[in-house]
Amino acid sequence: MNKKYLIGIDGGTQSSKVVIFDLEGNVICEGKKDLRPMNLPAPGVVEHPDDDLWDTLIIAARQAMTKFPGRKEDIVGIGVCTIRCCRVLLKADGSLASPVISWMDQRLARPYEHENPEVRYVTTTTGYITQRLTGVNNDTAANYEGQWPIDKDTWDWSKDSVYFQKFNIPREMLFNLQLPGTVAGYLTEQAAKLTGMPAGIPIVSTANDKAVEALGAGLLPGNTALISLGTYITSMVHGQKNISDAQTFFTNLASVPGQYLYESGGIRRGMWTVSWVRELLGDEASRKAKARGLSTEDYLNCLSEKVPAGSDGLMTVLDWLARPDIPYRKGIMIGFDGRHGGAHIYRSILEGIALTIKNHADAMCKELALKLENLIISGGGSNSTLFVQIFADVFGLPASRNVVNSAAGLGSAICAALATGVYDSYITAIEKMVKFRDVFQPNFDHHRLYEKMNEDVYQHITCYTDEILKKSFPIFK
Repeated sequence: MNKKYLIGIDGGTQSSKVVIFDLEGNVICEGKKDLRPMNLPAPGVVEHPDDDLWDTLIIAARQAMTKFPGRKEDIVGIGVCTIRCCRVLLKADGSLASPVISWMDQRLARPYEHENPEVRYVTTTTGYITQRLTGVNNDTAANYEGQWPIDKDTWDWSKDSVYFQKFNIPREMLFNLQLPGTVAGYLTEQAAKLTGMPAGIPIVSTANDKAVEALGAGLLPGNTALISLGTYITSMVHGQKNISDAQTFFTNLASVPGQYLYESGGIRRGMWTVSWVRELLGDEASRKAKARGLSTEDYLNCLSEKVPAGSDGLMTVLDWLARPDIPYRKGIMIGFDGRHGGAHIYRSILEGIALTIKNHADAMCKELALKLENLIISGGGSNSTLFVQIFADVFGLPASRNVVNSAAGLGSAICAALATGVYDSYITAIEKMVKFRDVFQPNFDHHRLYEKMNEDVYQHITCYTDEILKKSFPIFK
């Protein structure tokens, strides 16, 4: 009997990835193509250029299929996961009526505005990519967060006409909804020629990217939080019901039908900020890294491991991209003196991320009356042993990471495994496909320092800086 395989599509903010797994969750091969820089034609407007999401997916898929050592006919199914909180406007033929609107665009804080007479459909990035792959207008219910007339209790379009009309999208402009882990359609001959993937294979709905990542990271009910280190960084815990009136978190539809994720406040442009400082430190760091046979990021991690916990008093507030309701907020580094160099700056950003997420997670868990016992760290940032250790130290909890850090790709493959009958339950699929790599125990000397630093200083910085930033905002916005 030939070995079988699953494909997980992971379309992120910075790249498109296509990963081929075996049925035990081992990565066989993958393809990746970075997205182009965003278009910023006006203040508050952030768009993906041209047809970048689809074009990069084609390249990533062809890369993966070129590397694939097996037979195409042994690929069982394809799970599709893409960026959440975007808006895609399509013509009647399914092509783009305008560039894809990024989750960072301020227009997405408002109901849809009928600006373009060519628009026939309004959908998400998962709806768009699924339509390009299958030719049918089906989408997962679990990727409609924000300005959409979704009923999170029924996982369907709202039947309340007054509520529905608030979002200004006629029903005939919306795609058909279905649950995660179900077949949305089958790969068309045209899409097969473009991607190299086998025609006729089932295309499976998943959920929003954070929920799919949680599935691929093995987050289950209990006292464990997942820290997702992506362009948007957040913490999540498993939930059993839709809590619509939460004050410190929001309820996200999970990759498991009928289940939920409670998601804390987060950091916009989180890991982007880590990339930003790496580029800021420039060619000298790259040259020194190359001389040691390291990547620039690994080199900076090595240097930053020698910096004391607390970065000798240098603290970073991660508001490189402020929320629409607090547009005056800016990124802040405070506490510089003659001891500080590039490694301090780098470590201070990692510590600022961990402290910010700790405060958001604490607020969420207090409201839920939940006491955390463990952390799972996922995303590209989990490659850094320093970063994972900082999370363990800041939270004072064991922090684990998985063998596969592309958890969204693995979560997509798990959904495909369920839809195609490879496994009969999500629990079984997780047990078979998700493998933990290592666990970091907290250094409690560091934990006590971070607690004092956080409670006495870090939590209060914006109380003092907000007023001056409000004054500077109209000058430099």
